[in-house]
Amino acid sequence: MSWKILVNDGMESSGISALINAGFEVDTQKIPQDELIHKICNYEGIIVRSATKVRKDLIDACPGLMFIARGGVGLDNIDVEYAIRKGIQVINTPAASSRSVAELAMGHILTLTRRLQLSNRELKGSEQFGILKKSMASCTEVAGKTLFIVGFGRIGKELAKMAIAMNMNVMVHDPFLKEAQLSIHVGQQNINLELPLVSLEHGLSDADYVSLHSPFIGKPILDKEAFESVKKGAYIINTSRGENIDEDQLLSAIHSGKIAGAGLDVFNDEPNINPLILSNPKISISPHIGASTQEAQERIAAELVEKIIALKGK
Repeated sequence: MSWKILVNDGMESSGISALINAGFEVDTQKIPQDELIHKICNYEGIIVRSATKVRKDLIDACPGLMFIARGGVGLDNIDVEYAIRKGIQVINTPAASSRSVAELAMGHILTLTRRLQLSNRELKGSEQFGILKKSMASCTEVAGKTLFIVGFGRIGKELAKMAIAMNMNVMVHDPFLKEAQLSIHVGQQNINLELPLVSLEHGLSDADYVSLHSPFIGKPILDKEAFESVKKGAYIINTSRGENIDEDQLLSAIHSGKIAGAGLDVFNDEPNINPLILSNPKISISPHIGASTQEAQERIAAELVEKIIALKGK
């Protein structure tokens, strides 16, 4: 029997074609969240990204569901353990978007360092040219600065490679690791490094840049107490989960001068971003686009198709 699959948050055309060629029936018409519970039983599988939520009520509404696939890394929008208990396979693509997310994090680091977000907002013509040029003379380089990576999975490791290549010092915090090893390819050589694995407080107090790459664990990583530990003048980067930062405390730390600014790709309430964040000239923002590159989306589609075909063959 052919499985019918709902692709509810979009997918690369190459992936859709591959599924169809493999004998699956694919529906790409998006069903709104409030209507999905009434229609999910028409499908054996559903492919989502971050927009669609697959919670217990949805899972209970479709006992014939064979799999839930997430095009990306995080599974926060899926009740994974409950689905598994119900005999439903949960699939994601942990490796496909790592490079793209890490590049965006580095993009925010460079943007904040050279205040590009301020130039983009304020340079409208000749009147601002000289003023901005003079104010930018106090910018620095990233070489020699310390980057603290919170969460040393695939994305954290990709960012570490970029930072080391730019002569930055890198520290790591990850409560699930006993050591932070990194393998870097230089020409034909493979160089193995062991990076300093430190406590959260130690890293926050010493780093010039703090980049979050951890799943949400029920409370913000950067809360009021954590911001008190952050080195004065540091920058905060978040391409992980919006809930990992207490946004009110972030704004307060920027306003007081405790931190120099932030680069945010994720937010507490998407797409309803706090207007004070949107308007703050010390915050570089992007609309949750960490995995939004052609290369990442093609890899995500290919990995999902491979896993779904393998699942059907079991």
